[in-house]
Parts: sequence; C-alpha cells; structure tokens
Amino acid sequence: MLKNIIRKPFRYTFFHAMYWLIGINVLIFALMMIMGDRFIIMMYWLFSMRPLNVLKGWIWTFITYMFLHSVDNFGHVFFNMFGLFIFGRYIERQMGSKEFLLYYLVTGALAGVFSFGVYYLTGNLGVFLMGASGALYAVQLAFAVYNPNAIIYIWGILPLRAPIMVLGFTVLSIFFVITGGGGNVAHLTHLAGFGFGWLYFLIRFGVNPWRRLTGR
Repeated sequence: MLKNIIRKPFRYTFFHAMYWLIGINVLIFALMMIMGDRFIIMMYWLFSMRPLNVLKGWIWTFITYMFLHSVDNFGHVFFNMFGLFIFGRYIERQMGSKEFLLYYLVTGALAGVFSFGVYYLTGNLGVFLMGASGALYAVQLAFAVYNPNAIIYIWGILPLRAPIMVLGFTVLSIFFVITGGGGNVAHLTHLAGFGFGWLYFLIRFGVNPWRRLTGR
C-alpha cells in the first residue's frame, strides 16, 4: 500500500517550472544587491540554513536556503542557474513539471538536512548554508540517468559522457571533503544532492541509477 502511494505518478503537466526556479533565485539575488547590507543580513539570517537557527525551530530554512546565494560571489548564483538551465529543462520535460519540482525540492531539502547533521556533529553551529548546489547536483544526476549517452562539453571545450561528468564531480567533491580544499564551498552538500537523487530514483521510480549509468 505504502509502496503504491510513494510510486503513484503525477499526471504529466509542463509549465516551465525550471524558469520559475531560476527567476526566483535571480530576483532574490537582485533584490539583495539593490537593497544593500541591512537587507542582505536580514535575508541571510532568516533564510539561510544556519544550525543554531534550526535548533530554534526554523525548519523552513531547509527549503529557503536553496533560493539564497552569496552576494559576494556572482559566480555562485550564475553557475548554479546556468547549470539548472542546461540540465533542468531536459529533466523537467522528461519528468513533467510536478515531478521535477518535487525532485528538486526534496533532494535539495534533504541535502540541507544532511548538512545540518554534519554541522551539528562537528560543532559548526554558526555556519550559514545557502545556494542551489545540492538540488543542482541531483538534477545533474537525473540528466545522466535519463541520458547516459549524452555528451557534455565542460567549459564548452572538454567533451564528456554524462555519467563521466557525474563521476568526475563526485570524485572532486570527495577529494575536497578529504583535503579541506575547494574554498568556502559545501562539498558535502553537493555529495548529499547526488546521494538523495540516487535514492529518489530507487524509491520513487524503482530505477537503479547504476544500471542506467553503466548500461548493465
């Protein structure tokens, strides 16, 4: 019974949810740039995922952190939204808009929950987590699962099959987690996005991503 509920498909609809997600992210970023420091601090405080605030009951930040990006790094929002545009439009058409939104929000939120757990256990309670990268990594995984033979040109130059791209990003994130490199980037959140995307395919669709990615 529970399995039937979990795997019950949505009726296929398509309403350009990907563009709405990008629009919300860009609008919030633009407002913070226009409104200045006080508004930026308020947005960071209220809507980033900060473990100290989660412990106070601010659980909405597991969703809202995905729509917030650092104003000190334009590349943060640009590359996340560019990646969402490149991969999200294909995944939304294949999944349908409702399924795509559910996938995006669930994997992103769970990546935030996982990050909270790591920060809590390591005592990093004052950190501010923001950005769509966790959900974006799940979208990249979905693209590779649906299109295992697709060729992606990294930086417009280096051609890689989609599964190799996913493997490469995973290895890089693991490397940065182990070495502590990669700057002020939440690499564990990226890995969590991949992981929860993988579980989503297993639980929601009954699809083993490994078989799709390797053709076995």
